[in-house]
Amino acid sequence: MVVVEGAWMSNPERTDIYEEIVALRRAGGRAVLATVLSGRGSVPSVASSKLLIRQDGTTLGSVGGGFVETEVCRLAAEILREERPRKVTFDLNQHPAADRGMVCGGTMELYLEPIVPSPALYLFGAGQTPLSVYRIAHLAGFEVTVVEDNPQQLNEERFPAAKRLVGPAAMFLPQMTIDGNSYIVIMTRGHSEDMAILRWAIQTTACYTGMIGSQRKVLSIFKQLRTEGIDGDLLERVHAPIGLAIGALSPEEIAVSVVAELISVRRNRQDGVQHLKSKKAVEILRCVS
Repeated sequence: MVVVEGAWMSNPERTDIYEEIVALRRAGGRAVLATVLSGRGSVPSVASSKLLIRQDGTTLGSVGGGFVETEVCRLAAEILREERPRKVTFDLNQHPAADRGMVCGGTMELYLEPIVPSPALYLFGAGQTPLSVYRIAHLAGFEVTVVEDNPQQLNEERFPAAKRLVGPAAMFLPQMTIDGNSYIVIMTRGHSEDMAILRWAIQTTACYTGMIGSQRKVLSIFKQLRTEGIDGDLLERVHAPIGLAIGALSPEEIAVSVVAELISVRRNRQDGVQHLKSKKAVEILRCVS
């Protein structure tokens, strides 16, 4: 059974920041939590004061208002984009005019941390290599949904920490809601199944789509999809063959390669990283009319 989470909405009657964070995470919302670590001099807030800045710009709590709060709200967008915490220091002596008559001076140190949902991995296949991918991805913080047609392989004993176990794929795909926090990894038992899933996946807004297989397999599937009228730009986004070039051979090594690639995409750290993604396949598909 497929469960599609609804969009998160703030509750104007909720005044407890911690309750709001719990509600936000359950619904897949995003925000930044700013906490005052210390203050010296005549500062507008005290240590441990908190401000929650939601992705839509609405806030809950306060770190004193004025220049500091304005700057924190501005920085929130950067924190969410990078998904990295940051410690910042404000010298209020340098911005007296920004506080609109407030008699403030000294310094404030704040800690800004992103409150974001766990990345969602949709893993198609439940063989030995997908099983290894599931294990490592789970350890890396991904919420894994496993999709498999074979009920003998798809069970809680093999995937005890999976968010969902779903099958068959043909029934599951039309019900899926994929967003920019979604990662799709295709590792089924056959080329035809992989191609059918890839045909669907490239039409979604997933931030990552990868497919296992040799360069020959990738070329064959790409050519077929191009003859069906699939835009080459969509295929260029596909990581196929999947993973980073670390010389992986065993299912476990391949899983490390694949999850490392997912992390590099998530953390925007792809410069200088050698992917297995076939440049030749991309070049050839450009020539297919």
